[in-house]
Parts: sequence; C-alpha cells; structure tokens
Amino acid sequence: GETHFWRRKMRTFHGILDLNKDGVISFDDFKLLAERFVNLGNLSEQQIKEFHKLVTDLWEKQWGEISPYNLVTVEKYLENMHHVLNDKRLVRKAHSFLPYLFKAVDKDKSGEITVEEFKLFFDVLGLKEQDAILAFRAIDSNGDGKISQKEFVKHGRDFFLTEDEDRISKYFWGPLVDH
Repeated sequence: GETHFWRRKMRTFHGILDLNKDGVISFDDFKLLAERFVNLGNLSEQQIKEFHKLVTDLWEKQWGEISPYNLVTVEKYLENMHHVLNDKRLVRKAHSFLPYLFKAVDKDKSGEITVEEFKLFFDVLGLKEQDAILAFRAIDSNGDGKISQKEFVKHGRDFFLTEDEDRISKYFWGPLVDH
C-alpha cells in the first residue's frame, strides 16, 4: 500500500462507493449500492439476506458505528485499506462481497458472465459501458467471451491487493482516477 499506483486504485474505488459524490462514503452509500445489485432480481431470498448481513457486518468491522455522522473520507479509506492489506486475516474477509456481485449480474445463472452481464455490473456501479467492454476484454484472458465466478472474484480481489501495474486486475473497477 505504499505505491502511488495502489493509492490511485483505492481512490478509484472510494469514488465508486461515494454514490452521491459528496467526497465521503456513508453507510447509506454502501447500502444503496448493495440494493442496486439486489434489485437486479437475480439473488435468491437467502442470498439477499446473507448479502445484507455481510454488507452491514463489513461496514461495522471496517468503519464502526452505523450512523449518519460516520463518514469515510478518501484519506480514512486509504488508511483503512492499507491496514487491511497488511493483515492476512482481514485480507481474507474484506472482499467477501464479490461472489454476491457476480451472482447478481449472472442473469442466466450459468456460473459465467458475458460481456453483456459485465456491462450490467458497470452500469450498477455508475460506470460507462465502453469501459466495461475494455475491462471485460482484459479480464477474459483466454478470449472465450466468458468470465467465471472464480476469475471475477480473483481479479476483483487482486485489484485491492496488488501494487503491480502490469496486472489486468487494475481494469476490474473501471478506469483509474488521475490523482
């Protein structure tokens, strides 16, 4: 978590989580983003319950109290993610939401997502379709037009953990912010 590149990636993800673009992440931002995935209608009732619990637990473990006054600035986010990056126990738990995002966009429940489903993923995140296509092409390294849940989770998680600028996971959450 010491490189400028890693910090850019974390700022990028903070910007995605900051739904109302007020410069801070609130639990409401967090919850609203989760609801966008749930509202796609592809998760079972049990998965929805698990996902809601996971989102709440993740917030409380990472940021503390659920309160309208508990706001996460970019610097606070960077500091926290640096701590997560350097604690093996936290690393394992921090990205446990990724399988739910995959299942939410896997409309046909095939266990693989196509470029169309990946565009849906980017749409829910508020990102551009063209960026989804470019990211999908990079992540679909064997060029078969599909990304498995294992690949999706691996690249989504790798985005947070690697400082290697050559890793394709840098495209997973869209274009990186400039600063």
